[in-house]
Amino acid sequence: MGFMDPGNVVWFEIATADGAAVREFYGSLLGWTFAVDPDSSVDGSTYTRITAPGMPFPMGAIHERAGSAEEAMNVSIVSADVAADQARLEELGAKVIVPTTAVCDVTVFARLADPRGNVFSLFQNGESPKRLKEFAESCQAQMTEVAMMPKPGAYAWFEIGTADAEATRAFWTAAFGWRIEFDESAGGKPYSNVFTGNQWPSGGVYDLGTGGVDYLMPDFLVLDVPAVTANAVELGATVEFGPDTNPDGLLYSRLIDPRGNRFGLFSIPTTHPTGTGA
Repeated sequence: MGFMDPGNVVWFEIATADGAAVREFYGSLLGWTFAVDPDSSVDGSTYTRITAPGMPFPMGAIHERAGSAEEAMNVSIVSADVAADQARLEELGAKVIVPTTAVCDVTVFARLADPRGNVFSLFQNGESPKRLKEFAESCQAQMTEVAMMPKPGAYAWFEIGTADAEATRAFWTAAFGWRIEFDESAGGKPYSNVFTGNQWPSGGVYDLGTGGVDYLMPDFLVLDVPAVTANAVELGATVEFGPDTNPDGLLYSRLIDPRGNRFGLFSIPTTHPTGTGA
């Protein structure tokens, strides 16, 4: 299973009308750096790629459009055929927010919401310029290696919170063939690991029960969850949950950034076998 195989969650995007505010918050909190992508900055919008400290390639992007009312953060899932997947997911109950769209010759994407209202994107590489294709091909092995051993500040997990675990499992299993298994290391919490095709999990499902919130968010690796959580609050974020810990030593918290976007922070115990997971 390769890093860029269909069904893998490998990217996240932040849609905003104020890219400077997003850059200020996450740059200060997680040390991210930013570079405008001229190939994807079209139709009056600016597409800015996000790179975590010490990482060799971007992990996400800011999609900025002045005057837009949209403030959102969503994860992106690799697709072999976005148009076909869009149609298939609609039949499973997903709602189309942005239909299949080509961005120049760089990428094809669609933005949808699952039956619980959680927003996500599908994307596939387009007929990109030669330099972009060569870059992607050269990074494949490195991407796979780094996905298993991310650096602090990097995207390294995704989490689905749900008030209806049965419906959530049914949709995502049918949608991408994900395997969802109860996490025995979570200390009895109603948490399951998500296997998107690799031998190690790359995400989780948190059963929050009736009355819980529904979300699909990216999680970022840090060395000190309590300290970074406190710093996030000083920068204008709100703590929704945590910091909390698992019996194996994993620490995590869930926050709302100053623009209203949900994200997670986690640190891993030194004995964790893969360097990722929750």
